[in-house]
Amino acid sequence: MSVKIRLARRGRKKRAIYDIVIAESTSPRDGRFIEKIGSYNPNTDPSTVVLKSERAVYWLMVGAQPTDTARSVLSHEGIMYRKHLQVGVNKGAITQEQADEKYTTWQEGKQSRKAGAADTKSQTKEQDRAARLEAEKKVNEARAEAIAKKNKVEEPVVEAPVAEEAAAETPAASTEETPAAE
Repeated sequence: MSVKIRLARRGRKKRAIYDIVIAESTSPRDGRFIEKIGSYNPNTDPSTVVLKSERAVYWLMVGAQPTDTARSVLSHEGIMYRKHLQVGVNKGAITQEQADEKYTTWQEGKQSRKAGAADTKSQTKEQDRAARLEAEKKVNEARAEAIAKKNKVEEPVVEAPVAEEAAAETPAASTEETPAAE
């Protein structure tokens, strides 16, 4: 019987959370397992992985085969790279110190890439928000102009007779004021 590193589903409907487990290949997906080495939550952004890396490397070194999804999770977390370096140490190609140094360099690079991606994502989100705000302002200005134009069309019709009456009264008032001024 072969041993697999695979995901066991838990959580509620449409909100799955997965346990990363070591299990016999013949046991059911959510059934019996040998050891739980971590969990994977794809619902968060970015996905959350909690993993016992030492145990994962141990099981890989003794021959456990990860499934495709488990392999991608382990690779993303650097476990497969760590196993690769450990095989090099076991064969004598590199020393343990060199392997550790390469792994820490990889981890630092991974952290900087994650931070860069998070910054890019927040900048994109901010730019999208600003673009939506500008579009909303343009729509509001267009509405305000349309309302003002509609109101201006109605006002001259109403004010035209009043303006003519006021103009007719103005010359009479000015002639009356002239004699009083002399």
